[in-house]
Amino acid sequence: MLATRVIPCLLLKGTGLVKTVNFKEPKYVGDPINAVKIFNEKEVDELVFLDVMATPESRKPDFELISKITTECFMPFAYGGGINSIETIKTLFTLGVEKVVLNTAALETPSLVKDASAIFGSQSIVVSIDAKKDLLGRSRLFIRSGTKSTGIDPVQFAIQIEKAGAGEIFLNSIDHDGCMDGYDLDLIRNVSEAVKIPVIACGGAGKLDDFREAICFGASAVAAGSFFVFYGPHKAVLINYPSPKELREL
Repeated sequence: MLATRVIPCLLLKGTGLVKTVNFKEPKYVGDPINAVKIFNEKEVDELVFLDVMATPESRKPDFELISKITTECFMPFAYGGGINSIETIKTLFTLGVEKVVLNTAALETPSLVKDASAIFGSQSIVVSIDAKKDLLGRSRLFIRSGTKSTGIDPVQFAIQIEKAGAGEIFLNSIDHDGCMDGYDLDLIRNVSEAVKIPVIACGGAGKLDDFREAICFGASAVAAGSFFVFYGPHKAVLINYPSPKELREL
């Protein structure tokens, strides 16, 4: 087991995998089941699946697709998207999901984090914080797949959801998403210093050194999307993952 978790974050739109830039213009990159098979072969420790359209479309998770993924997946994985009730969370765990990722519901229904943590254990409840800088350069919390600004400081929200019982924070920079030019290190540092629970940094990784920097700035784990689905200067679609030797050197 690696000291630092390095987690592919895969975006679902319908039954396909997509990748975005700044949470916009989703590009189809393949079939989720095929991607899982490849990550199985590469012995990835953990995966995150986020359905980017479930909440904007006001629908529940695609339980049939999730069931197919859990059947094929040899590693633990977290799922987020369209989760707004204890019943939905229970169904996901019954299907084999290890952790649920709450985003919009964590803000709009804060009691859900508290109740879910009490029932299922805080280790299985992750809250996703999607942050974007405003015109004054201040990071602000966004919900509904990055389409709605709340005006809330993500650091203050992190403190709030930790008190509510969240076991982890999935911290994603909208400004850096898909750009492959490095993480928002100030955001990682500010949130990591404000809470005691693990912070998973996401948004911007383009090389292994980016992982190292995020860890140095306080991230407990690192996640990425483009880094694991694109290859080369022309960003050809190719599911990939660093070698064990490369990961040990982090």
